[in-house]
Formats: sequence, structure tokens, C-alpha cells
Amino acid sequence: MQEPNQTPERWRDNVFTVPNIISILRLGAVPVFVWLLIGENRPLAAAALLGILGVTDWVDGWIARRFNQISELGKVLDPTADRIMFLVAVFTMMVDGSVAIWFGILTLIREGVVAIAALILGALGARALNVTWVGKTSSFGLMFAFPLFLLSTAVDGTQSSIYEVIAYVIGVPSLALHYVAAFGYIPLAVNALKEEREQML
Repeated sequence: MQEPNQTPERWRDNVFTVPNIISILRLGAVPVFVWLLIGENRPLAAAALLGILGVTDWVDGWIARRFNQISELGKVLDPTADRIMFLVAVFTMMVDGSVAIWFGILTLIREGVVAIAALILGALGARALNVTWVGKTSSFGLMFAFPLFLLSTAVDGTQSSIYEVIAYVIGVPSLALHYVAAFGYIPLAVNALKEEREQML
């Protein structure tokens, strides 16, 4: 996940950075996930793909920070790709029955509210909010939990129960933190709007 840094000016408005390309590829893989799970009924392959997508979310942020490739587009593209991936993956898993309805709905509500809030802030001209440590941690946990839910449906017997238990052990605290992070963005959003108004004066 990309964060502000002392980025060389040449990267700030550069669309073709490695992190941006990874984010675009991540978006392109979302329909493949849906096809694997719904079209082909291959939960194991879908779980592997979802896990890889989760890892790439960490990788593009690391590359952006390590090689100073943080761009203005990346600050918007990275969280947008995350939310689209989350929304589509969770909804698809609910349709497939791979995840409990209550867990999926709570995840979708949180992601939907944050996505709408981000669109409103953007429309009002406020700067993109930086992802907080709590937000990163909760997202990281959920990106482990959902592939585990898929694995629990892909195997039989004791293994299925083990994967499901691990998924809940990781997923429930991560989902709780996800809501904590969402409330934590409220003062950040207020400050961003305040800064925008001050710049307009």
C-alpha cells in the first residue's frame, strides 16, 4: 500500500510505475477469480489466486517505498484496486457459499461505506487519504482469512474444519480492526476537507 514519502518529482505524475502496473494487473485478475470460482467451480485455484492478489498488494507498496516510485495516481489506484478486489471476491464467495453470509455482509458494508466516502471526498476535491497502520493490518489479516475460507470448501474432512477455524481466528479480529480503521479515517477526512477549503480561500 503506497504511502507519501520524499518522492522524486519525476515519479509523482508518472502513470507507468511498477506499483501502478501491479495494481492494474490485480484489477485484471478479478474477473479471472470470478470465473474460476463460479464458472469452473475450482475453489482451490481461486484460493491460490486470491492469496497471490493479497501478496501483490503488499509487494506494490514495498516497491513504491523502496524505490521511491510513489505517484499521485498510485495513491488512488492502489486502494481502489484493493476495494474492488475485496467487494467482488467477497460477493462471489457469498454467492458460492464459501463464506458465511454474516461475515461477508459485514465485510461488504465496511468496504462499501469506505469506497463511497472516498468518492465523495474526491468529488469535493480533498486529497487521497493515506492508509493507516490499523487499516493495513486489518486488510492483511482478511487477505489471509478469505483464501482460507475457500480452502475449507476445497478439501474434505478434518482439513476442512481446520482451515475454517483458522480463517475465523484470523478473520474475526481482522474484521473488527477493519471497522476500527474505518472510524479512524473520519478525522483524517475532516482534516483533508479543511485543507482543501483553506487552499481555496
